[in-house]
Amino acid sequence: MTISTQDFRDSMAHFPGAVTLVTVGSGDARRGITATAVCSVSDTPPSLLVCVNRLTDTCAEITRTGRFSVQLLDDTADEIAMTFAGARGLDGAAKFTAGDWDETQGGQPRLSSALVCLCCEVDSHSDSGTHRIFIGRIKESTRANGEALVYAQSRFRRLQAAG
Repeated sequence: MTISTQDFRDSMAHFPGAVTLVTVGSGDARRGITATAVCSVSDTPPSLLVCVNRLTDTCAEITRTGRFSVQLLDDTADEIAMTFAGARGLDGAAKFTAGDWDETQGGQPRLSSALVCLCCEVDSHSDSGTHRIFIGRIKESTRANGEALVYAQSRFRRLQAAG
């Protein structure tokens, strides 16, 4: 027995996730998506995994180039998150008109306001259902101060200290 797609989505909505952008490419070949399916894999070597829908141009470009970057969004970046989620009607490189972008040393897109930017080379990948799971070896990292944007129960949320 298996649960329905809607039951799965409703259940997963209760799992809060850090809001990130997974980005790749340069110039007109830049692509990116909003993602919460990002997590650490190992600190030796430093690596993480991202899950990207196989039908997206972002997946195709990561597969082609063997590189990607992950931007952890701060708690004021809901508009950028919505833009990269496709909710503002922009596609491809046009999404990068939202926010202030430069490039990592490895040539990947970097959002200047991101709390963390991790530049990765693909170590391995596998397909599962509709998504491709990329394991990326982290080659470059930048960090800033601030609070992360979180997504839970179909809404953006801001963290608050307990107590």
